[in-house]
Amino acid sequence: MASRSGDMCIDLDNLPALSLGATVFAGGGGGDPRIGELMALKAIRELGPVEVKPLDAFDDDDLIMPCGMIGAPTVMVEKIPNGGEGRVIREAYERHFGRPVAAVMPFEMGGINGVLPVTWAAYAGLPLVDADFMGRAFPELQMLTPHLYGMSGSPSVITDERMQTVVFDTMDNVWLEKLVRNCVASLGGSACGGLYPMTAGEARRPAITGTLSRAVRMGEAIRRGGEDPLAAISEVAPVTRIGQGKVVDIERRTSGGFVRGSALIEGLGADKGRLFRLEFQNENLVVLEDGAPLATVPDIITLLDTHTGHGLVTEGVRYGQRIEIVAFPAPAVWTSEKGLAAVGPRAFGYDFDFVSVVDRHA
Repeated sequence: MASRSGDMCIDLDNLPALSLGATVFAGGGGGDPRIGELMALKAIRELGPVEVKPLDAFDDDDLIMPCGMIGAPTVMVEKIPNGGEGRVIREAYERHFGRPVAAVMPFEMGGINGVLPVTWAAYAGLPLVDADFMGRAFPELQMLTPHLYGMSGSPSVITDERMQTVVFDTMDNVWLEKLVRNCVASLGGSACGGLYPMTAGEARRPAITGTLSRAVRMGEAIRRGGEDPLAAISEVAPVTRIGQGKVVDIERRTSGGFVRGSALIEGLGADKGRLFRLEFQNENLVVLEDGAPLATVPDIITLLDTHTGHGLVTEGVRYGQRIEIVAFPAPAVWTSEKGLAAVGPRAFGYDFDFVSVVDRHA
């Protein structure tokens, strides 16, 4: 193996920090992390800490398993995994490739998908890769960085809590999204999956590295942030404050394997008299004021609890909550021409172009 410099472990002390940080960087998506955190807590208590390794600690031909939950986050709150899905996905890949999986990797760094792979790595006795393929959360399966490099998401392994398993080998990643989404809807709206399996050598181009350790640092900063969580957050990542307010209306519906909707946020304090509209598809897509965008995908738009600094997932937004609307710059790969074609505002049906939140609020 290559150098192990930078190795860390996820243990009982920093697991809550990972959960907090993954929710902040999820941009409202990725699913509520509480169930995943409890599952990982149990696994770590039984089996010990999970080793986290940088991608450069693996040999080029080591097989990496990107994995997580797929489907509507509103469904995931009640339709929880049983913990064995990671084993089913891993065994399917090992049969297909004829060799063992060397490491587990979150395919997105957001919500439950930032912590559930900890459970699967613990039970498999495998390390976690300190990287993912989004640097945040996105709702569709072609919205992962390997797609931008022409890499296939197949074979994709989908399994539910009953261990019903389907393997997809599709002509392209857009068809992968369509077929997997229909499958997940038939399985009840959420399931677990492995996507874009590849060797460590292949992963070196598309991987967004250091995202798991960054989520831990973010969670630790929030936990010690005291009365000024925004200041603590800014120590870890550049953050732009959009506004503060109270949720006065929330509309949310689950259809086609997604949760879609919007929230109205009435300004408070220095923002009194303003009215913000947040629109989402699993993840927060845009924040509007008087119909004009204040922040848009692929920048990471997050609602924070005003008092704690904790991130809110879209299914957890409720009437009366006091929140801060903030945004983080998107990972650079998503602001390229190919990246914006896949995840920019127009990819979600909006009739305006992306302008970075840094430039909008300079």
